[in-house]
Amino acid sequence: MKVFKFGGASVKDAAGVKNVLKVLEKHQNPDKLIVISAMGKTTNALEVIIQKYLSEQSPEPEIERLRLFHIEIMNRLFENKQAAVFEKINKFFTNLRNFLQHNKSKQYDFVYDQIIGFGELISTSIVSEYLSRNGIKNTWVDARDLIKTNSTYRDTKVDWETTQKNIITEIKPESISITQGFIASDANNFTTSLGREGSDYTAGIFAYCLNAESVTIWKDVPGVLNADPREFTETTLLNEISYEEAIELAFYGASVIHPKTLQPLQQKEIPLYVKSFFHPENDGTKVCRGNGCAVVPQLPCFIVKKNQVLISLSSLDFSFMVEENISEVFQLFHQYQMKVDLIQNSAISFSVCVDNKFNQLEKLIQHLKAKFRVTYQTGVSLYTIRHFNEAAITSVEKGKKVLLKQLTHNTVQMVTDC
Repeated sequence: MKVFKFGGASVKDAAGVKNVLKVLEKHQNPDKLIVISAMGKTTNALEVIIQKYLSEQSPEPEIERLRLFHIEIMNRLFENKQAAVFEKINKFFTNLRNFLQHNKSKQYDFVYDQIIGFGELISTSIVSEYLSRNGIKNTWVDARDLIKTNSTYRDTKVDWETTQKNIITEIKPESISITQGFIASDANNFTTSLGREGSDYTAGIFAYCLNAESVTIWKDVPGVLNADPREFTETTLLNEISYEEAIELAFYGASVIHPKTLQPLQQKEIPLYVKSFFHPENDGTKVCRGNGCAVVPQLPCFIVKKNQVLISLSSLDFSFMVEENISEVFQLFHQYQMKVDLIQNSAISFSVCVDNKFNQLEKLIQHLKAKFRVTYQTGVSLYTIRHFNEAAITSVEKGKKVLLKQLTHNTVQMVTDC
């Protein structure tokens, strides 16, 4: 069994869906599990719908706009406008409207997960039908029936025992199955999500449970680059990366591979390939057990996380910032769901760079001010350079004010004002 994952960029329009067919025609072994994300910017559009709904504004214009976006794609894929897939997609939008009409909860994380998965359900239905009509027989599978999690919405943990049992039972060998990335369900069958970019993780989950031969993530880049081409003008393709290095890069925020994806693959030494869906014949990047080199070729790798928050704390009476103070601070970070990306402390001060993913910064700051002197700066950038050299550091620092800097053996991190 091979696991393929196609992201939103690879199915953003009718041409993208047709290209998925071409990729699969070049890889014709029948044992495949195909994971597909929402089309294009659908997830972003659904987030706008969620925001409007929870702020008691009508999301109907956005819902209809999103429906027409998918209908236009289907019009370019299917000659028969009365095909059953049109009715199936319209039914998903009916279900979305029904949820918004009858839902009683205003808890953001719960509402988010119930709505956000419609993107993947719609995209997989369209792709599955298109492939079937073009000679690739497949089975559409609802990932929520197979991947089970706890009920911590937007940040769930997988119930591996139940999930593996479900996947082994339902996914048949010598066949092609198509399922959704990103979504799962809890014990009450409410939809849960695996986090943004969680479709990669979905591929890892299925690969682990199926003892897959490999996972291939098809993207709009040649493979894993040593820097994000949207942020850095010069980038180089990495031909091979060890699991350990890929996990390090993911931890620091590299966007090509989801942080959770690699852990189940590493346990069973399942290789991961990152390839271009524009050039499926190219080798791309292979992530596997290391053979002495963390990255091939060996060169600095750059990661940037923007819109971070730099928080600096000191005790009110100028006493030492010791374990008791720091443990209390981290308890608050956990309480307010802040991801800590960088830590630096001295005798009387403690600084952290955090990701305000859940928009609870103001509550956290008020809580911290009760016991500490607090200063903070929003909108900062966190740069990480793996396998750095002086030239790499200089290139990042140029034209920026460095607010905090920390070096370890293989890594330098800098918080800058832009």
